Amino acid sequence: MFTSLSDRLTATFKNLRGKGRLSEADVDATVREIRRALLDADVAVPVVREFTASIRERALGAEVAAALNPAQQIVKIVNEELQGVLGGATRRIRFAKHPPTVIMLAGLQGAGKTTLAGKLGKWLAAQGHKPLLVAADLQRPNAVTQLQIVGQRAGVGVYAPHPGTTSEADVPTGNPVQVARDGVTEARNKLHDVVIIDTAGRLGVDAEMMQQAADIRAATSPDEVLFVIDAMIGQDAVNTALAFQEGVAFTGVVLSKLDGDARGGAALSVASVTGQPVMFASTGEGLDDFELFHPDRMAGRILDMGDVLSLIEQAERSWDKAEADRMAKKFADQEDFTFEDFLAQMQQIRKMGSMKKMLMMMPGAAGIREQLENFDEREIDRVEAIVRSMTPHERVAPKIMNGSRRARIARGSGVTVSEVNQLMERFTQAQKMMRQMARGGGVPGMPGMAGPGGFNSPRKKGKNAKAAKSSRSGNPAKRAQEAAAAQARRERGSQPVNTGAAFGKDAGAEDFDPSALNLPAGFEKFLGK
Repeated sequence: MFTSLSDRLTATFKNLRGKGRLSEADVDATVREIRRALLDADVAVPVVREFTASIRERALGAEVAAALNPAQQIVKIVNEELQGVLGGATRRIRFAKHPPTVIMLAGLQGAGKTTLAGKLGKWLAAQGHKPLLVAADLQRPNAVTQLQIVGQRAGVGVYAPHPGTTSEADVPTGNPVQVARDGVTEARNKLHDVVIIDTAGRLGVDAEMMQQAADIRAATSPDEVLFVIDAMIGQDAVNTALAFQEGVAFTGVVLSKLDGDARGGAALSVASVTGQPVMFASTGEGLDDFELFHPDRMAGRILDMGDVLSLIEQAERSWDKAEADRMAKKFADQEDFTFEDFLAQMQQIRKMGSMKKMLMMMPGAAGIREQLENFDEREIDRVEAIVRSMTPHERVAPKIMNGSRRARIARGSGVTVSEVNQLMERFTQAQKMMRQMARGGGVPGMPGMAGPGGFNSPRKKGKNAKAAKSSRSGNPAKRAQEAAAAQARRERGSQPVNTGAAFGKDAGAEDFDPSALNLPAGFEKFLGK
């Protein structure tokens, strides 16, 4: 969504690198580029004006002049100001002291309210709540049916006493205000602790829609009124948000379709213009593509600083603990890494979602955006097909796979033999790394870790290697004596060990009595008796 804005800002900051001191002209040029980037991204003009004025004031102040790295200080200022534009601190749902908590969704038609109701319901259910979706949109054709299907997929209950309309020719007959009121009563009777009311929208703001939304709010007294806005709406986002703020007085904003390819800057203006924070973001079409909105993390994504915290949280939600424990036990027992384990790990990664989205959360991802865009998500499917085309024995004993077996696997998975060979090579490398780690050697080639090429490697490099060389004498006669002594030590080490010496007796002494040591029964066999 914010690709263009991120690229422009990243390019602007590159011009500041290497400068030990920033003049007023440097600051003005940077602020000018930031202003152009924001305007090109459809950010509202009043927001841009206030944003750049604050950056310029802070950039010319003491905090930059006294900084060791002025360029990094400018980036820090932009990051903090961007967080302010996005709403400041993370805002979470305020739950009612006495359930149920009533959440009302409002917005234009097509913003994604109905789908978002299911996403929010599933998100709340995963946190231990028992939500109920209320179908109060009786105007849009098949809106009630859509909510029922979404609720079924999300695994949450749906209250839909009225079928609504089925075509544009139908005249709405139900009372959405009464449906919303009855829905809250139904939730209270059935012990649902959260109610999510899906309301009707229009293609544009009109008095009838606002009045209906205001009546539903008055009838249900919601704890939260969430304004759902399409992140691709453009400059009209500010006017629409102000109209809903005046008509419904929403308490939070939800950005939908944040995975689109529009410039999306107008969505950044909503929180600043209305004074209400962005609380959630919808990042895809799936019911799991929904996340709590963190202004600091979103600012980091825009400035190409990455969002590692969200990536970790996503991994924790999707990772199977039992599978992780099984792999940990395999490491502890030093068992070999097999294709069965390889397949299980791939399935764990697939549960986390799109590989592109995950990689784009890494710091510096903007520099390899082109490669990430060309990344084929179906590559994981092809690898899985190859592994599933193997027999159970081949998966645990890959060494038996000769040419005919690989040809059979290629035919079974619909790929070429060369692709099977490439997978085998990658798997062999992964297997070697796993063996090294299981032995406690660390990752091969990683500095600071044990293993070949690491700091704990037995190979000496640099000064240590020179010290090893300098420890040998330069006198040929003395070197010969040292070599003879080393050979004698090796010969002594290869001779049989005196097994009786540990007990103060010579080897083969017949007067030694093992019973005098009070050893357990049967232990004498280890003493050669």
